[in-house]
Amino acid sequence: MGEVRKLQKKLRQIENLELKVSLTSEEAVKVSKKAELRSRLAELLLQLSGLQQTQYIVGEKGDKMKRQVESGTEHHADHTPAVKLAREDHQETEDKTKSGAEREIKEREGGGQRQKLPDSALWEKAKFRLRTLKGHSDIITCVAAVDNLVISGSRDTTVKVWHVPTATEQRNLGGHSGGVTCLSTPPAEYCRKLASALHLSEKERFIISGSTDCCVRIWTLSSGQCVKSIYTYNAVTSLCFIAEWKGYIVTGSDAGKLQVWDWISQENRQSVKVHLDAVTTLQSQGPLVFSGSTDGSVCVWEVCDGAANPLNQIQDWGSEVTGCSRIDDVTGRLRLSARGDHTFLANGRSTIRVLNWKTGTMRRLTNHSSTAGVTDCVNQIPGLLVASCFDLTSGENTLNCK
Repeated sequence: MGEVRKLQKKLRQIENLELKVSLTSEEAVKVSKKAELRSRLAELLLQLSGLQQTQYIVGEKGDKMKRQVESGTEHHADHTPAVKLAREDHQETEDKTKSGAEREIKEREGGGQRQKLPDSALWEKAKFRLRTLKGHSDIITCVAAVDNLVISGSRDTTVKVWHVPTATEQRNLGGHSGGVTCLSTPPAEYCRKLASALHLSEKERFIISGSTDCCVRIWTLSSGQCVKSIYTYNAVTSLCFIAEWKGYIVTGSDAGKLQVWDWISQENRQSVKVHLDAVTTLQSQGPLVFSGSTDGSVCVWEVCDGAANPLNQIQDWGSEVTGCSRIDDVTGRLRLSARGDHTFLANGRSTIRVLNWKTGTMRRLTNHSSTAGVTDCVNQIPGLLVASCFDLTSGENTLNCK
């Protein structure tokens, strides 16, 4: 197992090197060995799998054998089931004292109305069609969606707007001088407020982009015009929109700083350095904002409407709690998705970590069948958790719905 871990670590390092714009001669040599390392890792895993199966079969009986197989193949079995955790907050509004049978009877008595399927069941019955959108000349770093449009930001410094039904490029937004790192699409009601202030159509929608050029730009979706540019004095690594009060833009920098900007006037309302490394993830949830950093820390902020400093920190959990510290650049950037008391964390490991941000307790969800899986991003809608998974051994990418 020692050699397996070393190979997995080397492959993860190579994946990170491939994200760099330019490589040194030494780094190029490492990258060139990717196929060789992947082949060796697959060979070792196959040998280990055969050895474990032999051990389970010889001298074992019935239930005992079954228990050992489950223990050997699911070494994260003590983790809380993903489906249970993903749906937990979605079910908090239901009456917890009622049994499943009682709820079912109540639904049937509701005038013969059609029973609503849970979100997970809808996804299981859904049919998907894959469309490839080609146009960027470098790595795509962020994606957002509005109606039937997809907006993508790239290290090639552009933001592109795609029409999904026809898989065509609708707009090419050029203006950043550095790679685009993050995107946000404010709610329609806040777009109307800014459109009114700029004397634009009340139906106008806006896109917010952040870049390593230290700028945040606000674009019109209809024409692709940049209507506002905010210079932040720091490379912008993440941003989110707060749909509270008159609206705020929150940006995170590569140095661990958070800055809050007024949505209408674009004036700086607050600057605070809270993380020790780059702020790689920001998410707003009602009156709360969650920030996460490459250093493995997660902070929770409360929005104070109209206050001189709009964000008030209410929790700060370091890497010793989250377990998401970076080790020799092997793990990826921290990403989070919050709902209720739970914050789901992805940090380049085969498992998803679940932080109860109120108590600091941690749980883990299995996102891959072996430690060769890498989870780089996670997101959720009520009742459903979606996580990416990259297999270091095969190079295959998947989306896991839990």
